[in-house]
Amino acid sequence: MNLNPIKANMTELETGNHRILFSYKTPVAVLHADGMTYRTEKRWSNTTSRHINQWLKSYGIMGAIEKPQEFFDGLVK
Repeated sequence: MNLNPIKANMTELETGNHRILFSYKTPVAVLHADGMTYRTEKRWSNTTSRHINQWLKSYGIMGAIEKPQEFFDGLVK
């Protein structure tokens, strides 16, 4: 497991199966090893939306499937 600070209030947690994006202290997007990408459907703030979009773009991903916030919370419990 690796914790990678990307920039202020934006961090990626890399595990064997996926990469999880945290905006502030909240998991908001995930890239699974199988190539599926998900983002939270909850609208937190403009900054968090920008974090998600920048992170997806850094991997060349133009869109992601929206999932409830509980999905992301469950990944880190």
